[in-house]
Amino acid sequence: MKSHKDLLVWQKSVDMVARIYSETKGWPKEEIYGLISQIRRAAVSIPSNIAEGAGRAGQKEFSRFLSIAMGSLAEVETQIVIAERLGFMTDASELDRGLQEMRRMIVGLKKSLESTLD
Repeated sequence: MKSHKDLLVWQKSVDMVARIYSETKGWPKEEIYGLISQIRRAAVSIPSNIAEGAGRAGQKEFSRFLSIAMGSLAEVETQIVIAERLGFMTDASELDRGLQEMRRMIVGLKKSLESTLD
């Protein structure tokens, strides 16, 4: 791997950040410091942790940062459910599919890293 930018999961997670920002533009303005801020920060955390882990010296550290990215991904999933229940979104199925794909990719990358540590 040359750079974290070469990782398809990093590329998809950056795309997801852009989608989250676009989606949240239409949410109620009183949520700017609430749910909007929270979901945007959690979404940004996913590619950021992938990048930071890839930039670290060892595979064990990279695996740890992938775990952190998975936690942020779970946060985004939860916040999307909340947004739907509050009526801010009517159909989050496309976002959910993207998040599930990213989850599978992170799990696969993590397993690949961990198999080389054994």
